[in-house]
Amino acid sequence: MNRLREKAERFRGLHHGGILILPNAWDIPSARLFEDEGFPAVATSSAAMMVSLGYPDGEVIPRAEYFGAVGKISEKLSVPLTVDAAAGFGRTPEEVAQTARGVVGAGAVGLNIEDFDPETKKLFRADDQAEKIRQIRKTGEELGVPLVINARTDALRFASGNDRAKFDEAVSRATLYGDAGADCVYPMGLVEPDSIDAFVKAVRFPTNVMVRKGLPPIKELQQMGVARVSFGPYASYAAIGLLKRISREVRSKGTYTAMVDDAITFDELNALAVRKRPE
Repeated sequence: MNRLREKAERFRGLHHGGILILPNAWDIPSARLFEDEGFPAVATSSAAMMVSLGYPDGEVIPRAEYFGAVGKISEKLSVPLTVDAAAGFGRTPEEVAQTARGVVGAGAVGLNIEDFDPETKKLFRADDQAEKIRQIRKTGEELGVPLVINARTDALRFASGNDRAKFDEAVSRATLYGDAGADCVYPMGLVEPDSIDAFVKAVRFPTNVMVRKGLPPIKELQQMGVARVSFGPYASYAAIGLLKRISREVRSKGTYTAMVDDAITFDELNALAVRKRPE
């Protein structure tokens, strides 16, 4: 637990004093590659990891299999690992606390939790979500690992009212979640520069945005005060997109350019199965 505590504290510190670029992996080689490329921490992507294991995104995957996959990734990493825990794999604060215990048991030091119910397709009550966050914080303290909580709100997509009302609800929820113990707030769907700037100014907690088409460059996000930029599932989209282009080139042209250009070697691939020694 001392090792995990140190990683958690190091990961929390990365949210202050600069902008954290956080890549989202889906298996051991993708996580290890991100580490080798110099990222100071790695996250999992819910969608990418679930699909790689044969499940749709969400909470269909059995908890034991989910924690097993996280554990295999964490065993091979020297940098901190944070995970996308969807809606917490539970509806009550007690069930979500059990998920937090499983996250720590699997070797991760942070988690995303969202306020969108995948069953009802509606937002959870804000006060109920805040209580879940308090329970996650309490659970980490009991275990001696100060879990880094990234509280995602889907209010920009699913709150009632017009765009202004949705934005105000996202700010309200983010503030409530931060007060409940979240280290970082994540307004899902925030892309436009003016909206990002307004959101960062409206909340007093580190803000996470996700890579997607139209997102401003990192330099501009840093100038706005964004604390964290996560890849989300987009690295997996790009990887599968490359496989699609490879397949189409081979079948339509009978050539292999996309497959062999910029490819890594056998030795480089094999090395991704081995834990990197801390420098």
